[in-house]
Amino acid sequence: MIRVVVLGGARTVLKNTGAAQAQTAAYNWTGYGVNVAGSSKCPTYKMVIDVTVDGNSVKGLFQQEGRPQRHFEATRDASGLFKAKADLGGSSAMDVTGSLKDGDSKVLLDGYCKFGGPLTKK
Repeated sequence: MIRVVVLGGARTVLKNTGAAQAQTAAYNWTGYGVNVAGSSKCPTYKMVIDVTVDGNSVKGLFQQEGRPQRHFEATRDASGLFKAKADLGGSSAMDVTGSLKDGDSKVLLDGYCKFGGPLTKK
């Protein structure tokens, strides 16, 4: 099982000074892959993606069943979008894209298969 952790900016904490703010949140997606050109087994691969957001910092952990856990790190832009590349070892990698917006948070891992969809807030 691959597990991804994403924490994101849904909760706001105000410090005593009233000037500083920090946003943190956590999201999850669990599901099966979609085939890409040259693949046929993706619908049998189960993936767990966890995303955490702290301010504009996005960190993810993902794990496909029976495989090592992997990670990615990204910075979300002013529109709430992020993208990164996740190293799978050797010369393999997956493109990671997503959005962290109220009511429209999602993630996509695109490589040997496509994994992702709407993120559920933890």
